[in-house]
Amino acid sequence: MSMNVGPAEEDAEDQMNSTINTTPLVDVMLVLLIIFLITIPVVTQTIKLELPKEQNIPLQTKPENIVLAVNRDGDVFWGIERLPDTETLVNRLKLEAVKEPQPEVHIRGDAEVRYESVGRLVVACQRAGIFKVGFITEPPARGGARQ
Repeated sequence: MSMNVGPAEEDAEDQMNSTINTTPLVDVMLVLLIIFLITIPVVTQTIKLELPKEQNIPLQTKPENIVLAVNRDGDVFWGIERLPDTETLVNRLKLEAVKEPQPEVHIRGDAEVRYESVGRLVVACQRAGIFKVGFITEPPARGGARQ
């Protein structure tokens, strides 16, 4: 609300203006409207789920587990023995798949290996009937230092 405090003159321009300036009110309302339009679809389009709890338990490698490794060139190793091809791997995994309890397969992949090479190992495990396949990774560095 504005008001003229100076001496009253007889001009019509200098008369008191008693209207409310609504420009700031409209600005605030538009900002609030935009915020609600952005946030409401995110809130209403979520499905209620119970997400799994994070577990970071170091894996104990049992002697019966099978450790497969892939180096950056795509060569596959069963323990420390290099396998010549995928069919040899599948045949050896089929022999292990019939054991009771079935051993787990742990895949160690080089950080620079192509995903295709690791994918071939997963498919080989699937073809052989192995149910439990896991990936072995390095734990993150402590103290927040990243390499």
